[in-house]
Amino acid sequence: MTNKQTQHGFGAIAAIVVLVFLAALAAAVMKLGVSQQTGSAQDVLSARAWQAARAGTEWGLFQAIQNNRCTTLTLDLSASTGFWVTVSCTSSTYNEGESSAGIAQKLKVYTINAVACNDSGGCPASGSQVISPGYVERARQVVATN
Repeated sequence: MTNKQTQHGFGAIAAIVVLVFLAALAAAVMKLGVSQQTGSAQDVLSARAWQAARAGTEWGLFQAIQNNRCTTLTLDLSASTGFWVTVSCTSSTYNEGESSAGIAQKLKVYTINAVACNDSGGCPASGSQVISPGYVERARQVVATN
């Protein structure tokens, strides 16, 4: 009779061990799935931020070359992309050789910087927003002459 009582308890312990193992396996699979989705979402946000920064440099080039205006401002693209872009422009004039008449040729060089981020407080962001998992920021620089 003593022998039956020890074998009866062994089945319950084995069932508990199997259940704990399956629960740990399910938790690991869930964690892997969540991290995969987070990484995928950050990839999509990164691509959107890069395109927003590209739009900022294109806008800055248009303002500099077509309108001869070099300014710094923030573009609000949040309605369509969820991003804000800070565009800054600097210009420099250089002497680029001389003509046959001895007149110095002037060359104007524009440097357009665009920083796109998904923080409404301005780009680049600072503080606790930067370390949040959903924050994305991309910068782009273009140098052009007219």
